[in-house]
Amino acid sequence: MKFKLVRHLWGVDGSHGYSRYLPSWRATGYEAVEISLRLVPDRSGFIEFLRESGMGWVPQVFSRGFEPGGTVRQHLDSLRDQIEECLPLQPLFINAHGGSDAWSQAEAEDFYGAAMGLEKQTGVVLSHETHRMRYFGNPWTTRAVLKQFPELKLTCDFSHWVCVAERLLGDCGEIIAQAARQCHHVHARVGFEEGPQVSDPRAPEWAGHLAAHEGWWRVIWKSQLERGLKLTTLTPEFGPAPYMPLLPFTQAPVTNLAEVCDWMATRQRASFFNLAPNA
Repeated sequence: MKFKLVRHLWGVDGSHGYSRYLPSWRATGYEAVEISLRLVPDRSGFIEFLRESGMGWVPQVFSRGFEPGGTVRQHLDSLRDQIEECLPLQPLFINAHGGSDAWSQAEAEDFYGAAMGLEKQTGVVLSHETHRMRYFGNPWTTRAVLKQFPELKLTCDFSHWVCVAERLLGDCGEIIAQAARQCHHVHARVGFEEGPQVSDPRAPEWAGHLAAHEGWWRVIWKSQLERGLKLTTLTPEFGPAPYMPLLPFTQAPVTNLAEVCDWMATRQRASFFNLAPNA
């Protein structure tokens, strides 16, 4: 199984394009970028960057944007429109923030069932992220849908679950295992009981939280290896403010975002190959 690192462009200044970042990204080992086509400052410039750099692309799509609520039909129409925008650029797969945390289980099943139909129709993998404000924002509602749709694919970002549940998920082993069996993509960020992103995962005070998340990622890789997947992808998705804590008054970030992402990328690549040295 090949391990591919993806660099998110959240918090990266793209006002002058992205080519200037390529040397450092390639030195770290990134082979693709992850961002919504609707969030790049210059769409034509971004498309040219993808063509010239040879970097792969993982689009992010957000059903109904970030407005709370909404009907199943509104979310599906929004999802379809964004997917169709991405298809001509041949994405590696599509990472979806989909659904609403305000829905009933029946509404969620209607949405995710139809979304899987869209995936079959387009022929591009649709990977649904475990994200707050979405139906997959906590372990328990996610479990119910996964049992209904065992072929549905997940982007596992357990930092959100830690924050929502206000614990390191010690009582969620079975749910973590189910998510791992359906995981397609990993967002490697470390959350804590009161937030989705620790101040700096390199700091010793967060060692326990880092170890817990890394244990879950290894569960995912083991499952993917057992399933015979040819590729696993990982985005070290630490983000800028308000995810990144800021110092009061000066509003200075407490650490260097790019350094943290690259540190996590390098660390998880080594962890994967320790687990699967022949991959």
